[in-house]
Amino acid sequence: MKTANLAIVFTDIQGFTERTSRQTLEQNQRLLKVHNDLLTPVFRSFGGRIIKSIGDAFLVTFESPTQAVLSGMAIQDRLWQYNRSALDAERLDVRVAINVGEVRVESNDVFGEPVNIASRVESIAEAGEVFFTEAVYLAMNKAEVPAQEVGAFELKGIPGKIRVFRVPRAPYRVEVPVVVHVAPGAEAPLPNEQPPFGNLALSRMPGSSHAQGPDLASTAAALGSRAATAGGKLMERTRTALQSVKTAPRPSFASSRNLAVGGGVLALVLGIGFVMADSEAENAIEEVAEASSAKEKLALVPKTEKLISQEKDPGERAWLHGQLAEALEAPGQAVGFYRSGVKAGHGDSEDRLLEMLEHPECRVRVNAAEALGELKLASARDELEDLAEDGGPGEDSGLFGCDSRKAAKKALERLGR
Repeated sequence: MKTANLAIVFTDIQGFTERTSRQTLEQNQRLLKVHNDLLTPVFRSFGGRIIKSIGDAFLVTFESPTQAVLSGMAIQDRLWQYNRSALDAERLDVRVAINVGEVRVESNDVFGEPVNIASRVESIAEAGEVFFTEAVYLAMNKAEVPAQEVGAFELKGIPGKIRVFRVPRAPYRVEVPVVVHVAPGAEAPLPNEQPPFGNLALSRMPGSSHAQGPDLASTAAALGSRAATAGGKLMERTRTALQSVKTAPRPSFASSRNLAVGGGVLALVLGIGFVMADSEAENAIEEVAEASSAKEKLALVPKTEKLISQEKDPGERAWLHGQLAEALEAPGQAVGFYRSGVKAGHGDSEDRLLEMLEHPECRVRVNAAEALGELKLASARDELEDLAEDGGPGEDSGLFGCDSRKAAKKALERLGR
C-alpha cells in the first residue's frame, strides 16, 4: 500500500443538479464542456493531478498546498471573467475546498480521512470562494497566499471540530505576493469591477492574459468600432475606413498606430475598430490596448476602471467597459457589456454587437448572436441571416463544437423569422 502526503482539492458547480432538470441534455453537456475547458488548464498549470472528473465535480491532488490554494484562486478569477459575459443559463458558480494530509494512493484514486474532510468542507463552502482547512493553513506559504479564518465546524463523520479558512477578497498587489491581515468575520473590501482575488494567482499561469476562457484564447480581437464624428463627411470617411479594415490582417497590441481622419485623430486598435481619443477614459483604454505585456495591461486597469465609473450615462459606461474588455483580449466579455449598452439605448453598442457577428472567433459570434436574439433586435435580422447561411471560421456542428450558424438561426426564431 502506497501513501503520500498530498493536498486534496474538491470543486463542483453550485446548483448543477437542479439545473440539469431544467436544461436539455445538449445544454448540460455544453456547460460541462465549458467548465472542463476553463478549469483543467488551471489545475495542470499549478501542478495538479486530476484524479476524477465526475459530472460537475473535480477531485485533484497537489504535492504543494500553496499551489493548491493558488489554483483555487485562479479558477475563481477565471470564472469571474467568464461569468461577466455569460448568459444566465451559462453561468458557472463553483465552490473550491482544500485539505491536506496523508492519503492512500491506489491505482488512479486516493482514499483516507483527508479526502473525506475535503469533501465535507466543500459542502459548507460558498460559490465563488476558496475554503481550506487549518492543516492547509499551517502547511502553506503564508507569504504567497492571504488567509482569513471562517470558523470551526462539526463535519459529518469527522470527529471534533475542523477550523476552516478562506482566501479573502482583493485588493492585493499582483506583482508582489503579500499577506492580507483581516479580522475574523470581516471581509476585505472588493473594488468595483475587479476579479475577486485580484488575479494574484491567475497572473502566474504561463501565457495568462487574466481573462481567458473557451472563447478568450484569441491573441487579437477588436476593441470596438466607435467612430465619433465631427460632421457628416468625417462619419462617411470613417465608415469607409472601417469597411476597408474588416478583412485586413490584425496587428498585435504593440503594432497599434494612430490614423488621421479629417480633423480628428482616430486610434486604429487591433485592426478592426476605431476609438476616438477624446476623453480620459478612452485615452486610458487606448493605453491598455497598446501595452506590450499582460502585466502592463493589468497595471493600467484600476485607473481605467475608475475613469469609466465616472461616466454618468449607463449606456456610454457599458460601451467603455466593452472597449476595455476587448483591449484586454476578452471579446466574449465585451459582448455582455455591449448588450447592457443596447438595453440602455446606446447606438454604438448596437453597432458593435452587429459587427461581432463577423468576429473570427466562433464563440464570440455565438455570444453576439445569442445577445441579439435575447434583445430581439430587429435591426440585426440581415446580419443574422448572413451568419445563419454562411457561418464563419472555426465552425464545428458536433455535440461539443461551436456552431454560430445554429446560434444565428435560434436568434432569428426569437425575432420571429
